[in-house]
Amino acid sequence: MSTPLCTQCPRACAVSRETGERGYCGAPAQFLLARAARHPFEEPCISGTRGSGTVFFSGCNLRCVYCQNREISHGLLGREVSAEELEEILLRLRDEGVHNINLVTPTPYARQLVPILTRVEERLGIPVVYNSSGYESVETLRRLEGLVDVYLPDCKYLDPALALSYSDAPDYPSVAFASLAEMLRQQPSCRLDGDGLLQNGVLVRHLVLPGQRKDSIALLHALAERFGTDAFLLSLMRQYTPEFAKHTPYPDLHRRLTSFEYESVLRTASALGFSGYTQDADSASAVYTPSFHEKTF
Repeated sequence: MSTPLCTQCPRACAVSRETGERGYCGAPAQFLLARAARHPFEEPCISGTRGSGTVFFSGCNLRCVYCQNREISHGLLGREVSAEELEEILLRLRDEGVHNINLVTPTPYARQLVPILTRVEERLGIPVVYNSSGYESVETLRRLEGLVDVYLPDCKYLDPALALSYSDAPDYPSVAFASLAEMLRQQPSCRLDGDGLLQNGVLVRHLVLPGQRKDSIALLHALAERFGTDAFLLSLMRQYTPEFAKHTPYPDLHRRLTSFEYESVLRTASALGFSGYTQDADSASAVYTPSFHEKTF
């Protein structure tokens, strides 16, 4: 029997991970985990008072030049775990009292996650959050239907040239909009419990980048035109930190975001009628990036 070829993300590398081949994301056949622990720094409806049970997977199908998790997305820092061990990790986080299971950058492992999520679905008793870059295959997302309660995608760019320069993915805008449409088909409305914690729905994140406020504004208009402003929550992020992009040839990325840039995008979001979350200027700090060197599982 031939080994399956990996085509589960838009890169469709068609490599045989089971025989040791690595595709664009660098992920092995087994799960490669960098961290599994309580995390207090997500949006309030995700972290709540007890934290989100974050599971950070290593490997990524984008090459964002400003990535704050470079050690795991590009450097593949982490430890391989079996499906059985991952299942135990999810249940252990639940037992620690976290509000949800937050799968961070799960894209390279999405299809492998399906049987695990199916097995633990009834035992978890808390929402499963799919926290991704937004660069997803619609076919793969459909395999997750009924297993993901909250989709937490990025929506990074509207300009294909910007997506090529910063993430090596000129098709990112069209792919991200198609994947968001599928996420909203599965979770068409947001439902929060009495404590304000998101139980079902879609929360779209957009990081405002220095020098790119016009693309951010155009993206918000495009989102509103395509999807409206009531179907999902919007998290407008101000946390860009130039420390992670010093090596890049893009001068704008070597500085911090200005208040004018962020507030002009924020005014657009407000005028369009989006609801959700914003960030203060002090969020732009590397202190909020978790350590991937401490043993957490």
